[in-house]
Amino acid sequence: MTATRRAALKTLLAGAAVAPQLALAAPEPKWGRGVEGQRKADLGNGTYLNPILAGDHPDPTILKDGDDYYMTFSSFLSYPGVIIWHSQDLVNWQPIGPALTKPLGSIWAMDLIKHKGRYYIYIPAGDSIHVIWADNIKGPWSDPIDLKIQGAIDPGHAVGEDGKRYLFVNGVRRIGLTDDGLATVGKLEKVYEPWRYPADWVVEMFAPEGPKLLKRGEWFYLVMAVGGTSGPATSHMVIAARSRSIHGPWENHPQNPLVRTKSADEKWWSRGHATLVEGPAGDWWMVYHGYENGYRTLGRQCLLEPIEWTRDGWFKAKGGDLSAPLPMPKKGKAVQHNFAKSDEFKTLKFGVQWSFFNPGPDEMKRVQHTPGALAIKGKGTSPADSSPLTFITGDRAYEATITLDIGADAEGGLLLHYNERAYVGIGFTPTQMKTFAHSQEQSWMREKMDVSTVHIRVKNDQHNVTFHYSLDGKNWVQHSWQLEVSGLHHNVFGGFLSLQPGVYCAGAGVVTLRDFKYRALA
Repeated sequence: MTATRRAALKTLLAGAAVAPQLALAAPEPKWGRGVEGQRKADLGNGTYLNPILAGDHPDPTILKDGDDYYMTFSSFLSYPGVIIWHSQDLVNWQPIGPALTKPLGSIWAMDLIKHKGRYYIYIPAGDSIHVIWADNIKGPWSDPIDLKIQGAIDPGHAVGEDGKRYLFVNGVRRIGLTDDGLATVGKLEKVYEPWRYPADWVVEMFAPEGPKLLKRGEWFYLVMAVGGTSGPATSHMVIAARSRSIHGPWENHPQNPLVRTKSADEKWWSRGHATLVEGPAGDWWMVYHGYENGYRTLGRQCLLEPIEWTRDGWFKAKGGDLSAPLPMPKKGKAVQHNFAKSDEFKTLKFGVQWSFFNPGPDEMKRVQHTPGALAIKGKGTSPADSSPLTFITGDRAYEATITLDIGADAEGGLLLHYNERAYVGIGFTPTQMKTFAHSQEQSWMREKMDVSTVHIRVKNDQHNVTFHYSLDGKNWVQHSWQLEVSGLHHNVFGGFLSLQPGVYCAGAGVVTLRDFKYRALA
């Protein structure tokens, strides 16, 4: 952009900001109590509507443990991570907390299992697969143990007919495990050539991944994904094979693929990466993920579909395209679904709500908590290198407001953040306001002002974003640049992430967070 063009835009936008200032901008909204902004799957009339967990909950791995269900998801570069969720009806879910607090790198699709009374999570991270274990699902969880399985992702645990343990990985390949599940035996070997879709289908790539295994009756069932998890809307699908032995041979399901998005007109895109689970009444279901039509920014959301076992020992999906309500699982007991996103910082909600993006090993040392305030020491110089504090949202439209105390030599602000290369927001130092658009600071928009405490609000109304700010909490100013963010997603920037509200704290000083409010918009 030329200097002349920058000057012209600055003059134009400065004029546009006058009207909101004189009108004191938007009035303070009336914030509701309870669980703000959670799209609840349970419709209260014996049916549910997908997603069961809105927002970025990809690659679900689910465990049935008596009357309880536990599930976790890929957390990629967010830490604390590997948040475990609990349910008793498969539709209503409540977070327990994080199983992993030490950064390992980007966390991909895992497998949560229970074997001989002990819980295990097999975690692909960095360039290897790790395992953590616990005797109680609520922890404490062990430190990660590196299984030194390199060049592999998406572990799926299985116990053979001989009682020996194995991990299946993308490919589809397999390696043996010791009896305690904490080390490997032998080498990776190819065990199955997955079913291939017709060559003229529009998909991202073949990418056989996410093998999950189930023993039912005389059969081992292998359920997995092919087609690529993003790319065209018609990518990704669920396929299956079976064998009487863990060692094969495997026969393909005659009706592959069992789940597939056939058209971009459907509500859910790229449906795949499934795990089968028995319901509370003995019926059967599959959980998997998909993108919501037009809202790739929300990431891959968790979907639940009923299945039916057929007389020939196979199964079929019964949910159609998941656009309509479906009957609730029977005999389940509902827990309170999800949690309130507003936060007065009375307690720490790290690893339940808040997580650092791409933190260093000692990131939590930046944090000092007192009831009602969360002080974070600055890091880096901008949203790109400051490991912002973010959280997952599943709403298509929402408002979020926070109060920040900006210390000497500090810089802080409110963002919509995808990754270090994709974000928008506004930030403040003690002497100026900064504007971030197109994933970089727009230095020509810097505005001098004296700031000690600032109140910031972001409104994301179906990808149209508006920021407001106030220095006294009463008189609000609309920022002069309104943004459109529908392109901040994986197909543009990679990373398999979602666009999340976040707070960044940069510089050498301290930024203190207070009174965070969140609400969904109709």
